[in-house]
This record gives sequence, C-alpha cells and structure tokens, in this order.
Amino acid sequence: MASIFSTIIAIFVMIPFLGYFISFILAKEIMKNHRKAVHLAIDITTFLLILSVHFIVIAIWQTSYLWLIFLVICSIGVLFAIMYWKAKGEIHYPKVLRGFWRMNFLLFFTAYITLMITGLVLRILELY
Repeated sequence: MASIFSTIIAIFVMIPFLGYFISFILAKEIMKNHRKAVHLAIDITTFLLILSVHFIVIAIWQTSYLWLIFLVICSIGVLFAIMYWKAKGEIHYPKVLRGFWRMNFLLFFTAYITLMITGLVLRILELY
C-alpha cells in the first residue's frame, strides 16, 4: 500500500501538470466556478513545481540545492512585499501572499521547462 502511495506522489511530482488537470477538474466540480478553479489549481501546481524543480536538479547534477530554492522563495516574498508597499503604501497581506505565490508559479514553471530541456540535452549528449 505504501508503495502505491509513494508511486502516485512521485508521478505528481515529476509531472506537475497532471496534478494541475486533476485539481482543476475536482475544483471545478466542487466550486462550480471556472475562474476560482483555475486559481486553486495553479496554487496546488506551484507546490508541485517547486518539488519537481528540486528533484530535477538532483537528477541532473546529483546534488540538492534545496537551500537555494528556499532562499529564492524567501527573496521573492520580501521583494514582492516591498514592491507592494511602495506602490500601495500599506500592505494587504492576502493580496501580497496571492501575488507572491503566483510569482513563484511563473518562476518555477519557467525553471521546470528550462531544467527539463537541459536534462534532455545533457542525457542525449551523454549518449554520443
């Protein structure tokens, strides 16, 4: 039973967009609102993308840079809060957290695609 559970978790980590589609379908059925379902699915996918980037980095370079990932996430949070404060004058925490999390989605989506391409190219070059 534990093996099946760990296999399912591994699939969602290595293919985060499968997690997006499943969470979107479930959220749309529960919420009956397309826009809110997309936002919830993106929020869930952000977490999966962070994990995926971590494990892809380990697969490519055989070392963990989890500390760097956390540092980047914290830096984005601080920068986003400062930019929001400069623009609005007052920090509205739910909006800052939502923007911070969506910025992480964009960053880790880009990192995921870049690392997948890098990993494929490096494996192909190893064959020749």
